[in-house]
Amino acid sequence: MRTCGPAIAVALVLLPALAIAGCGLGPGDNLGQVGLTVTRDYGARRVIPPVTDEVNESDTVMRVLERNADISTRYGGGFVQSIEGIEGDYGGGHSLDWFFYVDGVESTVGGADFQLRGGEQVWWDYRDWSAALSVPAVVGSWPHPFAGGYEGHDHPTVVECMAAGAACGTVEARLRQAGAELASPGEGGSTPIRVLVGPWARLRSDPAAGEIDQGPQSSGVFARFDQAAGGEELVGLDESGDPARRFGAEAGLVAATRRGGGAPTWIVTGVGAGGVEAAAGLLDAASLRDHYAVVTEGGSQTPLPLGS
Repeated sequence: MRTCGPAIAVALVLLPALAIAGCGLGPGDNLGQVGLTVTRDYGARRVIPPVTDEVNESDTVMRVLERNADISTRYGGGFVQSIEGIEGDYGGGHSLDWFFYVDGVESTVGGADFQLRGGEQVWWDYRDWSAALSVPAVVGSWPHPFAGGYEGHDHPTVVECMAAGAACGTVEARLRQAGAELASPGEGGSTPIRVLVGPWARLRSDPAAGEIDQGPQSSGVFARFDQAAGGEELVGLDESGDPARRFGAEAGLVAATRRGGGAPTWIVTGVGAGGVEAAAGLLDAASLRDHYAVVTEGGSQTPLPLGS
């Protein structure tokens, strides 16, 4: 067992952060690997190639980024100002900045304060936040948060099927393949990750899913369902939150949101059964990776927001 000498003990009193690595001044035990993705414009373009990095007890999100990219910081080093020369910009009705997600959940603390435990997927994205200051959850870190949980804790996944038909079985199978621990509704404890599957007319009454009807400023999802002749239609929004494309009756949507500090809620939906089935087929890395949300129609995928 290591012991701390007097000089180090004093340092620990003056600098409590050193305690993260134990009594010694070394980096601490190896925790395994984390993935790092850095993009811009809602995941449309990669700023650096994807990285897998070994992390230890003293590593934070910021330290991993510093090791793998050229960055500048602000507010005493706690927040990122620029990555690879791309820095925050404000004016002309637009506000652009760097945001980061860990396991598909937007962080509420700065990168220097987010301690890693190993196994996470970290995603930094530079985006225009004029229409949505917060995008609380995204689908682009699949298979996270289902593989290993989020915020340092394992969480079961509860699939709630509402007139979903065969799509529900597809969703459950994809989640098991991703490493999710599935629980029945009511058996997932107080903080399960929820996956809602079904036509939008059945899902919109759910408090979390229903925030999509309030627009991206509320839900972080750049899509909505409008009344149309014969029913509803799925509409994709651009970065400003304005309608950019109207999809057909068989289009499906996969999106994620989060209410308050609760667990993320994923939404697998469409106007009708065909759209829900198409959306269920999107649950894989090839379709979702680096996207905030995705619409599928006619076998092709469209990332949201449009025009990013």
